[in-house]
Amino acid sequence: MRRLTSLAALILLTTALPALAHPGHDGASAGFVAGFLHPLLGLDHLLAMTVVGVWAAQLGGRATWLVPCSFVALMAIGGLAATQGYVPPHVEAGIAASLLVLGLLVALRRRLPMPAAMGLVALFALFHGAAHGQELPSLANPGLYAIGFVTTTASLHVAGIALGRVSQRGAGTLARVAGALTAAAGLAFAFA
Repeated sequence: MRRLTSLAALILLTTALPALAHPGHDGASAGFVAGFLHPLLGLDHLLAMTVVGVWAAQLGGRATWLVPCSFVALMAIGGLAATQGYVPPHVEAGIAASLLVLGLLVALRRRLPMPAAMGLVALFALFHGAAHGQELPSLANPGLYAIGFVTTTASLHVAGIALGRVSQRGAGTLARVAGALTAAAGLAFAFA
């Protein structure tokens, strides 16, 4: 396990990529489909949304659904706030930090009380939402783009929950490796 995780981290760190999220969507035709596909095509979003679900499954109980719901809600609020000109400083750093911190929490199987877990993912969700809220006004159909984006975000959370639950049937190795790879990607994005 350690060798695999170390090798994966080394590969990710030596092939550092910029956070593949922002901006550059085809504004003339951006609508539901563009919003739906974006979290699947941006590695930072794909990893963050999935790892939130994995961690929620590790936490169990009501946190399984409340933690991802807090992410979706605050991501939407962050996006809306950004359309009005409020964007937190260092958005890309916040996104990279979300990968690093959430990945480590999953890899190390760390538990937090549910309110703290909800607050932590909500904080990171604000950065993810703000990154996309900045681009919404320039899109052809910002409302449909946002609906597509939120739909895929929730779907990735559900996929992460499924991954977390499947991993718990064994020793949890799959989830831990996914967490370690996500944390390594967060470091790579931070230094890109």
